Amino acid sequence: MGRVSIGGQAVLEGIMMKNDDKYAIAVRKPDQEIEIKIESYTPMSKKCAFFRLPIVRGVFNFVESLVIGMKTLMYSADFIEEDEEPEKKGKKADKPKEKTEEQKKKEDNLFYVGTVAISLVFAIGLFMLLPAFLASLLDGVIKNHFLLGLVEGVIRLIIFLIYVVLITMMDEIKRTFMYHGAEHKCINCLESGKELTVDNVMSSTRFHKRCGTSFLFIVMIVSILVFMCIRTDNILLRLGYRLLLVPVVAGISYEFIKFAGNHDNWVANVFSKPGLWVQKLTTKEPTPDMVEVAIKAVEGVLDWREYLKEQENS
Repeated sequence: MGRVSIGGQAVLEGIMMKNDDKYAIAVRKPDQEIEIKIESYTPMSKKCAFFRLPIVRGVFNFVESLVIGMKTLMYSADFIEEDEEPEKKGKKADKPKEKTEEQKKKEDNLFYVGTVAISLVFAIGLFMLLPAFLASLLDGVIKNHFLLGLVEGVIRLIIFLIYVVLITMMDEIKRTFMYHGAEHKCINCLESGKELTVDNVMSSTRFHKRCGTSFLFIVMIVSILVFMCIRTDNILLRLGYRLLLVPVVAGISYEFIKFAGNHDNWVANVFSKPGLWVQKLTTKEPTPDMVEVAIKAVEGVLDWREYLKEQENS
């Protein structure tokens, strides 16, 4: 069976699936009904040939995924707010003036852009600049530039793993990771040539080489190799170079994930192993009702029955 082109993301009590120029969000509402929303968009890669260049496409794909991910996450959060106490709903109803759809759209876009920007600043500061600063404290102890770069990389990996472990302790995140597992199981079920039934999906593996977790782990590894090539004793210049090279690291990591997802040779499998191990933390075994949501999300962007027929005939 070939690789299916769709990818996804777990949201609050639901799943988003994306395929080509549309994405679908399926959310389990408080009344247990499944709400499905399908949106169309124009990927950056279709707007300009420059955005399709290797390395470059990885940077813009990453930012694009962040924006869509934030939109779908906020959409799913609205359903949780619907289940709030009646008096809180009453307070919302007392707002003096209703905003127009255009005003709401502009405010939402500004909010998404602002949230993505803050998220990027936080991630770069925590996973890129902080390790570089901590490693610089050892400048007087470790004289070898490459060894110091390796220590910085180890510190970065430790911070990343501690961060993942800490967020897994939150109840909301645990359920989101269960939906994350359901998302992977659906894609793996399709790629194995099986019909998308709850039983088939539940029996599929929850680990996948194209996962965002694997991407982030590869970013950690690639950053070690890239940053080791930059040598400077000035700490400010060192931090500046780290900041400037973040897009390069993200672009290279994207190319590897793309390669690993489309190939099944020993090179792709060996270098994918660490990311798959980390997925033991960021994915959990879902319940059958979560799998139902995942299947609905897939059906919003892909006719999986037709896809399976095409794969059988090819």
